[in-house]
Amino acid sequence: MLHSMTGYGKATGSFEDKKISVEIKSLNSKSMDLYTRIASPYREKELEIRQYITNALDRGKVELNIQVESIGASKSVEINKELALAYYQDLKETNALIGESSSDYLALLMRMPDIYTQTKDTTISEEEFTLLHTIVAEACMNFNTFRRQEGQALEKEFTERIEDIRSLLKQVDIYESVRIDIIKERMRKGLEEAGAVAGYDENRFQQELIFYIEKLDVSEEKMRLANHLDYFLETMVLPAAGKKLGFITQELGREINTLGSKSYHVELQKIVVDMKDALEKIKEQVLNTL
Repeated sequence: MLHSMTGYGKATGSFEDKKISVEIKSLNSKSMDLYTRIASPYREKELEIRQYITNALDRGKVELNIQVESIGASKSVEINKELALAYYQDLKETNALIGESSSDYLALLMRMPDIYTQTKDTTISEEEFTLLHTIVAEACMNFNTFRRQEGQALEKEFTERIEDIRSLLKQVDIYESVRIDIIKERMRKGLEEAGAVAGYDENRFQQELIFYIEKLDVSEEKMRLANHLDYFLETMVLPAAGKKLGFITQELGREINTLGSKSYHVELQKIVVDMKDALEKIKEQVLNTL
């Protein structure tokens, strides 16, 4: 089953007086391009978390956000009031020394080094890391569920467009014999306009015509195009088929282009244009397929 490259997943959990939130979202990318924003208490596990995300999500431009917030009455940091007072005195003296009139010191104080101090042990236990891993795994599961749902829509879109091309391919047969007559008449007219003798060798003309028409024969292109359409549908059921589908669309494009170059009929050219339109819509969505 197809999966979309675009996805979103979120999971939350609680540990003592903390609420842990994990959010994952992604866009299409040729490989895994992972950007992380991890709350500072959990950064020592970043490499482990990145490896897990890479294995679980395969590829995409992925953004991982892990946040932690206090949900209890206690607090883990407080302002170092003695240090703040010392900073304040220094700022006032410096202010008076340079003759500035500003007295808004609070904003400056809050940015000074070591102004906050820990009020309790912030060491992360193995139990908390285990819970974090569980929440990350749940977010990945929700993320992949989203991808799978989006993939169902992609599968429907691909099937419709492939059948559109197949239907157009069947219409080619209607104009093939007409096309040959047009080519034959065009060649006869060319001979006449070139001042050829009225009694030209008809057998030689037919031989040259057969040779010319063989170059414009589209039987192989039609067969290969039909085979590529079937192969595309067969490949859709494979896991992580996005890259392979991209290669198949390239082959579809080659056969459609060759068919167009040999058309020599206005209706056939219209059919080829409609095929290209359907193929472009497929290509757009293949870029978003895992």
